Order: sequence, then structure tokens, then C-alpha cells
Amino acid sequence: MSDHMLEKEEIYSKVLRAGRRTYFFDVRSTKAGDYYLTITESKKFTNEDGSFHYKKHKIYLYKEDFSSFREHVNEMIDFIIAEKGEEVISERHQKDYKKEYHNGQPQTAEVSSDATTQSFTDIDFDDI
Repeated sequence: MSDHMLEKEEIYSKVLRAGRRTYFFDVRSTKAGDYYLTITESKKFTNEDGSFHYKKHKIYLYKEDFSSFREHVNEMIDFIIAEKGEEVISERHQKDYKKEYHNGQPQTAEVSSDATTQSFTDIDFDDI
């Protein structure tokens, strides 16, 4: 594909750096001239010899799916915040964090049935 076609195809882009991961949000154009969104996750991996490589995963999101996608993402984010709060709980972020084990297996929390009936706050994705 020529550089000219790539320039024409990319309409608007934003980058979110998050530790070893980088997220790329790109508005692109279809052959018919309509727009769609690609979301790319790029994660850096270091090889044993000190060299590194990246693994990338890409999602293509078309306008006919925007509303449902936004609803699902908002619901999932609201559920996580309602269940676990906004504080980051992970081994990487908290040195004193300890996983709970039972019979050598990590324990997972059970989801209460009333958690899905709680009201959720709308999150605006207009900046993406």
C-alpha cells in the first residue's frame, strides 16, 4: 500500500501510553468515504537477550456498532468500579498486595446478583 493511500486513510489519531502498553485510537476512512474506528493495543515484550518486540491486537469498530459498543463498555466499567472501586489493586502497583489462595488455587470473588441491578453513571467517550 502506498504512503499516499495511508495518509488519505488516517483521518484522526490519539495515543494513550499505559506502562508497557500503548493504545492507538485511529479514525480511518472506508473506500466509500465513511469513517470507522480502529483501536490497537501494542504491548512491549523483552527477550532474554535484552532485545524487545511488540505484540499488537486491533479492533475495528464501525458506526453501526458505536451505540451498542459504548453501552457495553460503559456497563463493564461501571460494574468494575461498583464492585472494586477506582483504586488499583494489583501486584504490579502495590508491593504489599497478597493473593488469597485456597488449596493452592487463587480465589475469585463471587458476583452478587444485585450488582447488575445497581444504577450506573454515564461515561463520555467523546474524547476517544
